[in-house]
Amino acid sequence: MIYITRRERFNAAHRLFKKAYSDEKNLEVFGKCSNPNWHGHNYELFVTVKGDVDPETGFLVNLKALSRLIREKVIDKIDHKNINLEVDFMQGKMASTENLAIGIWNELENDIAQLGASLHCIKIYESENNFVEYFG
Repeated sequence: MIYITRRERFNAAHRLFKKAYSDEKNLEVFGKCSNPNWHGHNYELFVTVKGDVDPETGFLVNLKALSRLIREKVIDKIDHKNINLEVDFMQGKMASTENLAIGIWNELENDIAQLGASLHCIKIYESENNFVEYFG
C-alpha cells in the first residue's frame, strides 16, 4: 500500500452563524467568524489517496487526472465563492472547515475509486495555525 497527496489551493468566504441566534450570541459562540459581512481564507487542500502501484505505469494514480478531478468536483465550485451561499455541496450545512472537509470527501470519494485508488484523507488548512483532517 502506498499513499500519495495532491495539494490544491482556493480562496473563499464564509460565515459561521446560526439563524436562531442573535448577533450577540453568534459572536459569543463563533467569535469574529460570525461577522455578518463574511470573512475569507486562503485555503490549502490536501487530498491523499492510497492503493497499490500499477506495475505498468509505476503510478498509484495519474496525478494529472487526480488534479483534474479535484478541480472539477471541488475547486471550480468553491474558488472565489461564498461557501454559505454558492457552493452546492455545502448547502444547508454550517460552513465550518470540519464540514467542508466532509463535503469535499463526499464529492471525491466515488470518482477517486474510478481512478483505481481509495480516498485516504482530506486535509484543509484554513490558516497557518488551523487545519482539519478527515479520514471518512
